[in-house]
Amino acid sequence: MTAAVLQGVSVTTFDTDIWVDLPERQYIRLANLLIKQKATAMAPTLYVLEDGKLINFLFSVTGLRSFSSEYKGARTAVLAGEKVRVLPLDRILKSKKTILRDKDMVHIPLIEKVMAGKKFK
Repeated sequence: MTAAVLQGVSVTTFDTDIWVDLPERQYIRLANLLIKQKATAMAPTLYVLEDGKLINFLFSVTGLRSFSSEYKGARTAVLAGEKVRVLPLDRILKSKKTILRDKDMVHIPLIEKVMAGKKFK
């Protein structure tokens, strides 16, 4: 949901999901990089950074096309002072409507309201 927050969706999220263009079996490359940065591993793809932020690496996103296909339509946003590429709201919505976890059921109407330009009530 960090990408949605950066695009105006008013919601709290606890971690930042980062979609990486690597085969899942190469998660150790990310682990080594983060451990060098003094991050703490909570799971093979979940890390706590030195400042307490949570980072979760995704190797695929349910309901979406390949990384390279989605990347072509990605938007630029600023996160912690750095330009990053994020999925547009319509693609986040597509994934959430495919997965339909409990938290997605809360996020879906919030994303739809922002996409429709409606104010939250």
